[in-house]
Amino acid sequence: MARRRKRGRDITGILLLDKPTDMTSNKALQQAKFLYFAQKAGHTGALDPIATGVLPICFGEGTKFSHFLLNADKKYRVIAKMGQKTTTADREGEVVEEKPVNVTEEELVKVVQQFKGTISQVPSMYSALKKDGVPLYKLARQGIEVEREAREVTIHSIDIVRFESDEFELDVHCSKGTYIRNLVEDMGDELGCGAHVQELRRTAVSHLQLDDCVSLAQLETMKQADEKLAMDELLLPLEKALHHLPIVELDSDQAYYIRLGQAVQLSGMPQEEEFILKDPEGFLGIGCIDDDGKVAPRRLIKQTS
Repeated sequence: MARRRKRGRDITGILLLDKPTDMTSNKALQQAKFLYFAQKAGHTGALDPIATGVLPICFGEGTKFSHFLLNADKKYRVIAKMGQKTTTADREGEVVEEKPVNVTEEELVKVVQQFKGTISQVPSMYSALKKDGVPLYKLARQGIEVEREAREVTIHSIDIVRFESDEFELDVHCSKGTYIRNLVEDMGDELGCGAHVQELRRTAVSHLQLDDCVSLAQLETMKQADEKLAMDELLLPLEKALHHLPIVELDSDQAYYIRLGQAVQLSGMPQEEEFILKDPEGFLGIGCIDDDGKVAPRRLIKQTS
């Protein structure tokens, strides 16, 4: 039997999408894939439906490298409402507790300081984490609560952007796996009045910035105008999207063995665990140092004929 031909274009690159609010990350991914008529696509870490902002979409060979962005630091702008706790720790949940707000900006500054550095978070039941293959949020909607292990995350910085009588706005730079809803709720507990997320916007994934993102509405307008070339020009080359990693240059012979899956010895070996591999023709993929101290391939792009 003949193999079924894949539908769509075999395109490779990374699209910086500004995800709209009230849409799941998977739906945003599927819409972007449809607009580009792409064979293969994946995103680099889900945003909550209410959240907006940077959602890198990987097309084609880019899907091989999505976890490098998934594991990268993130930045967020969050607006928190004090005086109310909700079931989901954001505006979509039911209010379960209300308290008067008598918080000063000085008190907020002190609480913010407590959450900088390495902290422990227990993931919310309303998260995409899975228990026996079932997302926690689906269990929560059935009234089922399961035990979750605390995890350590790093808050690199928190800056207070705005403080009002019952609201505050923060810029947060954090490690992968940080739950901003949990952070806000924990801050509300420390302030003694409770708090939940009112608005959440991801402003950066590693070095990839919100200012460089495009919206689904913009893509739809371009597609309707048959501006396919302009749409393709929005896709970042994989090397640029992984620019936060150091680069190791290989000559043609070294690249030949790397493509065969073999490790090579280099002078001036890189100190980092992972790095970009390039040969005279361009981007090869991601490499690492093996147990023998040699440069080995970790993830390579498909060779074009």
